[in-house]
Amino acid sequence: MQKIVLILCVMATWLVAETLKPWSAKLNTLTPLERHVIIDKGTERAFSGKYVYTKEDGTYTCKVCGAPLYRSDDKFDSHCGWPSFDDAIPGAIKEVPDADGRRTEIVCANCGAHLGHVFKGEGFTDKNVRHCVNSVSLNFDKKSVGTSALKKAYFAGGCFWGVEYYLEKIDGVKEVTSGFMGGHMKDPGYYDVVRKDTGHLETVEVVYDSSRVSYETLAKTFFEIHDPTQVDGQGPDIGSQYLSAVFVSNTEERKTIERLIGILEKKGLKIATKVLPKSPFYSAEAYHQDYYERKGSTPYCHRRIKRF
Repeated sequence: MQKIVLILCVMATWLVAETLKPWSAKLNTLTPLERHVIIDKGTERAFSGKYVYTKEDGTYTCKVCGAPLYRSDDKFDSHCGWPSFDDAIPGAIKEVPDADGRRTEIVCANCGAHLGHVFKGEGFTDKNVRHCVNSVSLNFDKKSVGTSALKKAYFAGGCFWGVEYYLEKIDGVKEVTSGFMGGHMKDPGYYDVVRKDTGHLETVEVVYDSSRVSYETLAKTFFEIHDPTQVDGQGPDIGSQYLSAVFVSNTEERKTIERLIGILEKKGLKIATKVLPKSPFYSAEAYHQDYYERKGSTPYCHRRIKRF
């Protein structure tokens, strides 16, 4: 009888401990896909996760218990289709060899939630480690930046895929969105711009942290990643939507652009870039965003040439 009582006490203690875990209730709120990955140790489809291309500063935390797992500084693009990190927050990750001995699973050290697998010796970074993590196993706490430091800039330099590709690699740039600006039609789509002569230029909206990167740096990069002397388009992309232009938001931006154009003209370049006032910006369709990142390729009509 005493033995039965002891067993019941142990079971009761275990059940109470499980209930007191702050993440226990969270398990019941997981979606079928989250349960498949986090509990059943499945894998989300490649390139489908929301954090594959995330570049913002912040911390990636466990979807179940909220424990900090990875810092954005350790994230890199491995083109594998899942978020990749070459390091983890100390003590946050536990490595568990798969039963077949072929791979090493990684789980949250705090709650045991399945994250993905770790691979070593691939040579992607100097640390020679790749934590391949499912997006659905993570949440992302974006590092807050004072709204006064965040600003927007608008550049049109031919096909927006290539302009976006180069500008989003600048340190201090938070986000680059491909879209349209300068036309007379409200909320145009890509085929409206191509077929209906809406007057829009393919333009990118750059959100940047002005405490880390200057507008002049963005503008110099813009003038170096496309041909500002071409009058009919950009490279093989010919047409009015591919013209070179900068849409300025204030007098200071206009002065900066005009000064840079003056420097280039003194070097013998006949600049075709137009300096236009900012007008409504419309985002392009989702399939136009991060085009080269998703394709794993590089621009065909943009390349950087040192001009300053």
